[in-house]
Amino acid sequence: MPIKRKSILAGALMLTAAGIFTRVLGFVYRIYMSNTLGAEGMGLYQLIMPVYSLSWSIACSGFTTTISKIVAQENAAKEYGNMGRALKQALAITGIIAACLTGVLFFGAGIIGNAVFKDARTVLPIRILSAAIPFMTAGSCIRGYFLGLRETTEPAFGQVLEQCARMAVIYAIAPFFVPMGLTYACAAAVVGIVAGEVIAFVFSAFSYLSFKRKNRLVKPPTKSSMQMLGLLVPMALPLTANRITGSFLSAWENALIPQQLRAFGMSQAEAISAYGRITGMALPLIFFPSALLTALSVTLVPAISEAIAMGNRQKIRQTAARAIRFTCLLGIGTAIVFLVLPDELGRVIYKQELGSLLFPLGILCPFWYSNIILGGILNGLGKQAFLFRNSLLSSAVTIAFVYFLVPHYGIQAFLWGWFAGLIGVSAVSLREIKRETDLSIPWLDWLGKPLLAAAAAALVSECIVNRVLFSLFGGLFALVASTGLIVGLYLVLIMLLGCLRWAEIRAFLPCPAALKKRAA
Repeated sequence: MPIKRKSILAGALMLTAAGIFTRVLGFVYRIYMSNTLGAEGMGLYQLIMPVYSLSWSIACSGFTTTISKIVAQENAAKEYGNMGRALKQALAITGIIAACLTGVLFFGAGIIGNAVFKDARTVLPIRILSAAIPFMTAGSCIRGYFLGLRETTEPAFGQVLEQCARMAVIYAIAPFFVPMGLTYACAAAVVGIVAGEVIAFVFSAFSYLSFKRKNRLVKPPTKSSMQMLGLLVPMALPLTANRITGSFLSAWENALIPQQLRAFGMSQAEAISAYGRITGMALPLIFFPSALLTALSVTLVPAISEAIAMGNRQKIRQTAARAIRFTCLLGIGTAIVFLVLPDELGRVIYKQELGSLLFPLGILCPFWYSNIILGGILNGLGKQAFLFRNSLLSSAVTIAFVYFLVPHYGIQAFLWGWFAGLIGVSAVSLREIKRETDLSIPWLDWLGKPLLAAAAAALVSECIVNRVLFSLFGGLFALVASTGLIVGLYLVLIMLLGCLRWAEIRAFLPCPAALKKRAA
């Protein structure tokens, strides 16, 4: 029989628990970084991160998702030998790409830092970053294998270990590097990235070998090497092209923002600081609640792939509907927190005024979050070419706003570009999913009632409680209490309005009867 699979939400919850824990650690890490480096240092660090994302996109992004899909399909067919062959071939291909990228980054760091980012302080960190690429690539492929089986424990623990290693290294070496200037302070943070990738790879490789021994996956493959390549490459190439294009455009966008802010009238330090506040401080806060959606998006790909392989259109439709509904509920609830408490969040967490950024970014939460889930559904449906076009559309809109409007209107024009791109991509993605799955959308339950619940929760908390809490207590206690109040009221109201039912939550969870039936 196929290797026992976890339910969609059970797997997502495992990844979510790890994601939330990792993000809590990451917040501690970012607060430490922001206090140590300041806004300008965070901006410099954020300039380098698109190089990291682009390297991952080129080396293994398409193959990681492809492995997940192929493993899910072959496991459903009990062809365990094909699963191992797919992983080994993906590791070989991505290993060659990673080696080439490492050389390009190490020897081309000067060109990238001086010509692209126009900041010589990025050269050393980019050179150090090149050492992480081979470990990141191999670890990502192995995690794709586990996710295809919905075995989320290994990826979850690997995620936690990576973050812990990253934090331990930066805390250990920062006192020696930071006094040497922002270049070396940023380099210390990148050394932490390299250490995290090494630790995560070692854990993933050990987990894979242990998993094979435990499950005795020794069945010979039924597909030849050429047949498996014929499955891997055509599926991975569109995904890789999509991710490369998106990452390249994101890197271009991130390099362009400080330059256009200087055209707006800011100095180099002011432009980098503004960029650091939005990308290194505000955005991590905005994306913190999306841990569940990121994990759910990852688990949706093999779940929908299996349903397609079995010809079960009803399961595809139900899976998509439940995922989108949870996304709407989470996105709207999160938005209200940022709309009600933008100034308090910035002052308490970063000790900086971020309200002017967190308020408009909060409005974008439902659209950002929906794109995470819609992308996972479309990946599961095999709509990689469609996602590629969507990525181009969103990036083109944002870059156009940055290039033409930021020199005249400043950072606000950048936010307008995000808003326009996200709305467009969400609309066309949802339309494509409806066309492919015959999905019906109850707008009142998915949007109308949650918006009403969120508005009521915000009104009650803002007018009655929040001001009292901050006037009496202030600080972290008041922030946590106010956030808990908003979230609690919102959850109660959406339950009363029938937007979320316990029966729907239970449908995601593995029940004992189902597990016994599987075991039989």
